[in-house]
Amino acid sequence: MQDSVIAGCGYVGERLARQSLDRGESVLGLVQSQSGLERLAAAGITAARHDLAGTESMPCSLAGTRLFHLIPPPAQGREDLHTQRLIETFDQAGHPRRLVYISTTGVYGDCGGAWVDEDWPTRPTLERSLRRLDAEERLRRWSQEQGGELIVLRVAGIYGPGRLPLERLRRGLPLVRPEEAPYSNRIHVDDLVAICLAAMERGRHGAIFNVSDGHPSTMTEYFLQLAEAAGLPRPPLVTMAEASAHLSEGMMGYMSESRRLSNRRVREELGVECRYPTLTEGLAQALGEQGLHRPTME
Repeated sequence: MQDSVIAGCGYVGERLARQSLDRGESVLGLVQSQSGLERLAAAGITAARHDLAGTESMPCSLAGTRLFHLIPPPAQGREDLHTQRLIETFDQAGHPRRLVYISTTGVYGDCGGAWVDEDWPTRPTLERSLRRLDAEERLRRWSQEQGGELIVLRVAGIYGPGRLPLERLRRGLPLVRPEEAPYSNRIHVDDLVAICLAAMERGRHGAIFNVSDGHPSTMTEYFLQLAEAAGLPRPPLVTMAEASAHLSEGMMGYMSESRRLSNRRVREELGVECRYPTLTEGLAQALGEQGLHRPTME
């Protein structure tokens, strides 16, 4: 039996699997597609295919395992039926001993730019955040009824190698002026992986952790700093009143919420300090791994 199972072994899960293997642990990645199987096989990661939208049985035992739940919710609606189906498979495949769920800080909704810790009330308004809160609640019921241990990570925007909005910058799409843009929060993928492992090892049963680098800024500042680091033109800037004519519905959703996340509980309870506490360090690493460097002047 595997030490750990990573359900939804995509961008974050693959890096999590590599870290686990480097630590001498056995790990199984669960993916939805054949291409996912091939991707993990090429990375030397044991994998199996399971589609929660289908009717096939879970291809492995989950009894007593450490399960990382990274499966995204459906694209629409207010419920996360993928999480519900995962819980239902436990009756056939066995119940995990410990489960770490990757949620979102969007469950807090708009906080008016306030500093937010894990005791802040959840007031999601966007459907994607409502689905994540629904998943949290379903998993808590499972934990209470079956006794499995649960840790919830409420994760800020993830960036890292291969996960940078460079194409948006190359296309010259506009952004809201920094002075009008709301606060947003980020975490480098490698810091997220370190926190996932720490939460699985020593997180309190029932604990919730905000996962961010602790240095919020506006999304506009993020794009401007990325443009500078990558040697790309700065995007044009528009007022918030003009934004709806220029920005996508998804981007406008992000613009509707403002909060600054405290990561004190991660640092104090899990003992994790971010390797990339600011965008300066994180963007340098991400661009370097991608082989992208800002052109230097002769």
